[in-house]
Amino acid sequence: MLILAGFALVIALAAAVMSLTALRRTSTDQRRPSADALPEDVHGLRQEVAALKMETLDALRHLAVVRYDAFGDVGGHLSWSLALLDDAGHGVVLTSIHGRSEARTYAKSITAWTSEQQLSPEEDEAISHARA
Repeated sequence: MLILAGFALVIALAAAVMSLTALRRTSTDQRRPSADALPEDVHGLRQEVAALKMETLDALRHLAVVRYDAFGDVGGHLSWSLALLDDAGHGVVLTSIHGRSEARTYAKSITAWTSEQQLSPEEDEAISHARA
């Protein structure tokens, strides 16, 4: 009788271990995506990344400011030139020149890192810093 009780205990323990193993496999399988769904997801993500790259081509990502004194009698580096350019070097350079009694602001368009209009040395410097 004692042998029979020991045998039943061993069978019960074996059944419990098998049940736990099966339960773990089932819960692990539910957490993992199926092998068929993964390439579809990766393809979709690649398309989204490509679309985002296309959208950011025109973003003004190259920025630089050069501050300076335009006139000898006015200090404090109140004049400035600001370059705002995209990856292809298209954009604008804004310049504000501050004098003792007035301030003037200019905008010059930039195409492929150059301008059709004459650029000041400070505007050239701003474009060079933005390009780097």
